[in-house]
Amino acid sequence: MPEGHTVHRLARTLSTLFDGQTLAVSSPQGRFSDGAALLSGRVLVASEAWGKQLFLGFGGDQDDVVWLRTHLGLYGAWTFSGDGSAPVAHAIGAPRRRIGERETVLPDERVAPGAPGTSPSLASRGVAEWEPPAPRGAVRVRLLGDHAAADLTGPAACEVITGAEKVAVEERLGPDPIRADPGPDAGGTPQGAARFAAAVGRSRVTIGQLLMDQAVVAGVGNIYRAEALHRAGLDPLRAGRDVPAAAVRALWDDLVVLMRDGARTGAIVTTRPEHRDAASPATAVRGGRTRQNTDGEPGSVPADDAFYVYHRDGLPCRVCGSPVLVKELAGRNLFWCGTCQV
Repeated sequence: MPEGHTVHRLARTLSTLFDGQTLAVSSPQGRFSDGAALLSGRVLVASEAWGKQLFLGFGGDQDDVVWLRTHLGLYGAWTFSGDGSAPVAHAIGAPRRRIGERETVLPDERVAPGAPGTSPSLASRGVAEWEPPAPRGAVRVRLLGDHAAADLTGPAACEVITGAEKVAVEERLGPDPIRADPGPDAGGTPQGAARFAAAVGRSRVTIGQLLMDQAVVAGVGNIYRAEALHRAGLDPLRAGRDVPAAAVRALWDDLVVLMRDGARTGAIVTTRPEHRDAASPATAVRGGRTRQNTDGEPGSVPADDAFYVYHRDGLPCRVCGSPVLVKELAGRNLFWCGTCQV
């Protein structure tokens, strides 16, 4: 499942491509036809992420903004096409089906002047006319703007909601480490950190489970959960209320750094430079599903060097050399080091 940094990158990409434009919204698959009809012909006025939730605000002649709320879930993805005027990623989402999330310039998809289907008036002036490609697969929603198209496939949630309903969704979510903090509380602690610490401090649930609870902290998924706990040296099976308050605050601060870096680069990298050793076979990551980093990009960290414990069960811990452990916790695999995380 894509983690929170992915959704923030989606919000940024959609804003860059469509902000201020009147969009044609359709549902090639047909399952969202009524919702698409409510949005089509409106102007995109906002693109926001909160954890794993994406909110696109549509204005128009009506006084109230209406919102398209989507959640990618396990298999959702947005696929982009454009006329070459703006650099966009080909696809963002569905980690099992892609190599990375870095934006790359797409091939120029404009139609050559005089080619079949080109407007005669444009062809006579030697100007290329961009034609969006036909939808591929079961496209739930297509957003079509002046220079690009965005197709949504396989979402876990896709609905049109009011502003009041959007607020209700956000009130059910925990603080998002990537979002700007609204300011300090009465004690001078940033509100996001304070809410997180309060939720953890009163819970008997393990800290490993709490980090995956979107009502406790929004946007953390299995990778950031495993990696942040290792970096903090915290036993994932320890009850939240038994974790020292200072350690909880440090955990939040580290998530802010890691996840904002992921949103900036499109790659999850949690290892410190001194713990990377791509030349050693023992440091490899098991399987191919974890390659959320684009190898070969200037300055990028190879995928096999990116994680401490995630999908490295049975391999030596990068810090102490003990075998990395794995067990199922609340339906998801948990990875940790039994020596470093005590």
